[in-house]
Formats: sequence, structure tokens, C-alpha cells
Amino acid sequence: MAGSDPVIRRVREPDLAAVVGLVYELAEFERVPQECQLTPEQLREALFGPEPTLFGHVAELDGTVVGCALWFLNYSTWKGSPGIYLLDLYVQAGHRGHGLGRGLLAALAAESCRRGLAGLEWSVLDWNQPAIAFYRSLGAQRVDGWTTYQLTGDALTALGKD
Repeated sequence: MAGSDPVIRRVREPDLAAVVGLVYELAEFERVPQECQLTPEQLREALFGPEPTLFGHVAELDGTVVGCALWFLNYSTWKGSPGIYLLDLYVQAGHRGHGLGRGLLAALAAESCRRGLAGLEWSVLDWNQPAIAFYRSLGAQRVDGWTTYQLTGDALTALGKD
């Protein structure tokens, strides 16, 4: 790993191209590169537009962004409180194992505590055992009994016409 200490900070506009690149690397890692269509313009609007719908942190080494955490606020009606939903967490392969992922998650945990939020939640692919072991080492617990569903494309359009 590079000589200087890593920096974990909020995403800034000059980081957009690097973060988009990391999202594409994540899609490749998750074996679905064809599904990634994110552009810097879309990310700019989501993060910095008049009504941001996405927030983010980056991990930086020697001035280079090598990891990111992209998240949004969700809401638990059962707890009566918002929380953070971590959409993407990614650290480039050559920089894993040095605390950057932990640093990104710690920044989100601190953000959650500072805002008085209910918690931090995310999904992980069931085959990604290194990530699952990492999350467990932090004290994260699997939520059993729930299955994620998604409605997109033609099915979304068809239902929206009803």
C-alpha cells in the first residue's frame, strides 16, 4: 500500500469519474458488467443536484480514490426512524486488507450516530464469502427470512401503465 495514511471523506465533484470507474469495477467483480450504465452526469445529479438522492464517501491514498461507499437514507416504519442503506461498497483489489473498507463503514456508522439514525443496512451476494466474513467481523448480523425482489424494465413499465 502507498506511503501516506488513507483518507476517508465525502465524495466531491472532482471525484465523479473515479467513483463511476469504481462502480464499473464493482459490476465486473459481481459478474454483471453488462448491467452497469452509470454516467458521470447521472452520478453528479444524484449526489450534487438540487435534491440529492445519493450520498457517498471515498477512500483516498496519495490523492487517488481507490474505494467508495454510496448510500441513501431509508426509513423503518417499525422503528419510526430513518437509517442508512449502503448501496455500493467497493475497494480496488490491490488495496484490500488494509482497513479501507472498514474505514468507509466506520464513516457511515459515525454518520448514522451523528444523525441519530436507526442503523446501517446493506445486501451482499451470497457467494461473496470474503465480504460476508468481513461484515461478520465487524459485528454485522445477517437478516434471515427476507428475500430481495426487484421490478425493472418491461415488467416495471407494464405495471406502471395499470
